[in-house]
Amino acid sequence: MMAKAVGISASSVQRIWHAHGLQPHRVQQFKLSNDPKFMDKLRDVVGLYVDPPAHAIVLSVDEKAQIQALDRTQPGLPMKKGRAGTMTHDYKRHGTTTLFAALDVLEGKVIGRCMQRHRHQEFIRFLNAIEAQVPDRKIVHVILDNYAAHKHPKVRQWLDRHPRFTFHFTPTSCSWLNAVEGFFAKLAKRRLKRGVFRCVVDLQATINRFVAETNLDPKPFTWTADPDKIIAAVRRGHQALDSIH
Repeated sequence: MMAKAVGISASSVQRIWHAHGLQPHRVQQFKLSNDPKFMDKLRDVVGLYVDPPAHAIVLSVDEKAQIQALDRTQPGLPMKKGRAGTMTHDYKRHGTTTLFAALDVLEGKVIGRCMQRHRHQEFIRFLNAIEAQVPDRKIVHVILDNYAAHKHPKVRQWLDRHPRFTFHFTPTSCSWLNAVEGFFAKLAKRRLKRGVFRCVVDLQATINRFVAETNLDPKPFTWTADPDKIIAAVRRGHQALDSIH
């Protein structure tokens, strides 16, 4: 189409694009944080990853909401030589569940609970589950996002009654900063994407097995990105947007 529009050959268009490093067929998504306390929150969270306080536990907490129990309309075929495994493009829905998860950054173990909804009531129940599993002598630092349920007045009241818990909120639009998102990505790729679930109970059982398997061979979370480079990249992004407007 470009070659026809400008009156040159398609190979010439390809050479020009290649010479200038242009890929017009690709579009990458982005979201820059507009949080006025972006730098302070970033350094706070990264500091917990890189240099956690002594005699404390750092937990990365979030919920993976509305996980669907999907059953395929026809049985798929397993992979064999020269052919990938198959599954139908359409499916039957059999309900949803929400996974609340807390990743222990130092040990790599996960506390997980499946619940039907993800309101502040369920979040408080999950906090109680964490409270029951974490040793009493430990201070608990919780990293989480700005979801409304995490800041509900009753959640703040729960915090007042449990002074050993401290919440650290990530900047807005920065879910990538929350370590538990990596666990969710593994769960989706290794268990949910190809799964066939005929009811919510099957789905929850699969999730619980994955959590248990993760805890049998836990891997501590290691943060490697330089926060100064992240801040510089975000500044460049804002400058580029401002130049457009």
